[in-house]
Amino acid sequence: MNASLMKRLFKAINETDSKSLRQLADVIIEDEKKKGHEALAKQLDNILDSTVVSNNLGIVPNNTHSNMSEKRTLINLPMDRRYNQPLATMIPRNELEHHMVLPNDVEQRFVTVEKEFTARDRLAKFGLKHRKKILLYGAPGCGKTLGAQRLAWNTGLPLLKVRFDSILSSYLGESAVNLRTLFESVAENPCLLLLDECDFIARSRDSGQDVGEMPRIVNSLLQLLDEFNGSGLIVATTNLQGSLDKALFRRFDDAFELPKPGEGQISKLVKMTLSLMKISNNVDWNQIVGQLEGFSAAEIVKIAENSAKECILQGNDTVTFENLVNVISQTKNYENMR
Repeated sequence: MNASLMKRLFKAINETDSKSLRQLADVIIEDEKKKGHEALAKQLDNILDSTVVSNNLGIVPNNTHSNMSEKRTLINLPMDRRYNQPLATMIPRNELEHHMVLPNDVEQRFVTVEKEFTARDRLAKFGLKHRKKILLYGAPGCGKTLGAQRLAWNTGLPLLKVRFDSILSSYLGESAVNLRTLFESVAENPCLLLLDECDFIARSRDSGQDVGEMPRIVNSLLQLLDEFNGSGLIVATTNLQGSLDKALFRRFDDAFELPKPGEGQISKLVKMTLSLMKISNNVDWNQIVGQLEGFSAAEIVKIAENSAKECILQGNDTVTFENLVNVISQTKNYENMR
């Protein structure tokens, strides 16, 4: 068992306060000492001796709350120093969406990140590091944020979403301090840190549009990404990759585009969204796919959902070709009016 998993196990043991589990933990500690893993043994021992209920990510034992269905409660997230506001928000695991329909090449990019995370200890033995800083880019609605949630789900990492409204401050140098506070917390507590729409703070320093604090924030972000050596993941997303500072791309271990769905993904998206409904045999999928070309994944899912709603309101439980065509037509008319 690797060190990261053992630490997570010991935190769970400490939260349950079960005598038999604590005895088992003591046996594991002694075994690690015999193997010469003194530092790890000490860290595990400290976890058991800890009387602190919360850590920097605000995770507390679920048995301290009446709501047993919620295993994580946010009480002490990294805070800004001036207003004491959280610098990030944790997304509960049961709220993560993780089913994606992707082209094979993009799917394999995600799988590689997930496999490397799982094998990070084996890679480390050969002096190699897993990909831990990922940039996802593409048009709005193509699944960048969903991709971050999928990575959090498949790696088992808590997902922490940066609150840029709390990061940015009108006081000189305070935004950079907030960023550093957040990165230091994440380095100490493994999670997936999501910098959603990172162009908000990472626009090119060559644009000439920003003066004063913003270039300093970009410099600080570049430095923090360079220095980051935590065992979790950092995932940044943007719709405006052309406006990002060019130096930012070099700080990521991998950067790939999430394209709009092609012919091979459109029908899968529709069918997956309508999986709880019946679909009529009269649906001409070639025509539906043709009419949905150019739409984003989010738009296609919404069209399928609206088709299901229309069907249910008509008193039916089977989505027909006419339902789909009608909603597609309505959506196109709405888009033309915008």
